[in-house]
Amino acid sequence: MPAMGFLKGLLIRVGATAVAFWLATLLIPGISLDTDSATETILTLILVAVIFGVVNGVLQPIIKTVGCGFYLLTLGLIALVVNGLLFLLTGWIADQVGLPFDVDGFWPAAVLGALFVGIVTWILGAILDRD
Repeated sequence: MPAMGFLKGLLIRVGATAVAFWLATLLIPGISLDTDSATETILTLILVAVIFGVVNGVLQPIIKTVGCGFYLLTLGLIALVVNGLLFLLTGWIADQVGLPFDVDGFWPAAVLGALFVGIVTWILGAILDRD
């Protein structure tokens, strides 16, 4: 059943990203989540994780293709800027759809948030994606 494996992987990825966003709101100044209940918090984090996944899935390949020269020129360090901008875009989209998730600017909130969420998601994905 390949569909079940895909669904399991997708749920693990969204769950790990949601946990990473929750930890980021607790640890990184400038990233906040203003909710009244645990249910609202969980729903908001899942929706923000989905937004982040869609933003990264759609825009990152385009940006890497168009800007491959910048990636080579900066030895990949431009990825920190790109990921920070995508994180900031995620916060903006969340605000536009009425989610109580806020990123207070590019530096340090968006850059550190993107770095933190990427590392935590990678670690959690490695731990949870065991068959």
